[in-house]
Amino acid sequence: MSEELLEKVKEALKKVADPHMGISIVEMGLVENIEIDEKDETIAKITIRPTNPGCMSAARMAMDARNVAEQVEGIDRAEITVEGHMMADAISEMVNK
Repeated sequence: MSEELLEKVKEALKKVADPHMGISIVEMGLVENIEIDEKDETIAKITIRPTNPGCMSAARMAMDARNVAEQVEGIDRAEITVEGHMMADAISEMVNK
């Protein structure tokens, strides 16, 4: 079941575009990892790494990723981790509130 959910989450994330490029964050390689929690398969854990450590749109892309992932049937919550950004911890904390 988790492999199927993983693919559904990945497909959903293709709807999120980098606002500067207009290209899916999946196609751009910004989605570094997607996992389905082993203990609670209703939780998706997604890691995003912006191309620029000062990207002004990182928070927006992270929030959009959370929103589309949580629309996937079978996913109740998406936990987003931003890495490689100068405000990664603050963005991750804000998005996951």
